[in-house]
Amino acid sequence: MNMKIGQNKWEKLRTGKLSLFGTLLFGICSMPAIGQLEPRTFNSLSIQTDNQPRPLALTEAFPFYVSSLSPGRYRVSWNLAEGHYLYRHAFGFQLKQNTDSAPMIVEFILPEGIKKTDQFFGKIEAYYNLINADLALTTVPGPDAVLVIKYQGCAEWGFCYPPQQAEYKLLP
Repeated sequence: MNMKIGQNKWEKLRTGKLSLFGTLLFGICSMPAIGQLEPRTFNSLSIQTDNQPRPLALTEAFPFYVSSLSPGRYRVSWNLAEGHYLYRHAFGFQLKQNTDSAPMIVEFILPEGIKKTDQFFGKIEAYYNLINADLALTTVPGPDAVLVIKYQGCAEWGFCYPPQQAEYKLLP
């Protein structure tokens, strides 16, 4: 029994010395690291971020317009900012005849995009520069009809915009 008590005291003493040694070593090693930190001023932060890309406003990155091709046929065209792309899988269109009615899915045709591996979604099909989506409505739009346009895109440098939904009032 006495042997065990002696061993416990020895373990506590050894653990305490190691703990004290670790604390001292951490303190000594961290001092140069603290000295390397420069105080941040407003100017040093603005200089630091000037070289980093900034996200464009949505209207600058993915501007689009809607044109009528013929009764019930529309084209939604995007003229994307350089270095930006849209995801094929994120496109969607709906027609709302009025605020009380349920939206109807609108069929659309897209050209073939560029196949690539995306850091957010893996293997995707993307569109750059100018992209047109041709829509064919199955019903004549009423006086309060709204086209709901869904899309999502990213900047090549790694910023991904959240999914977007825009409404465009259709003229009968």
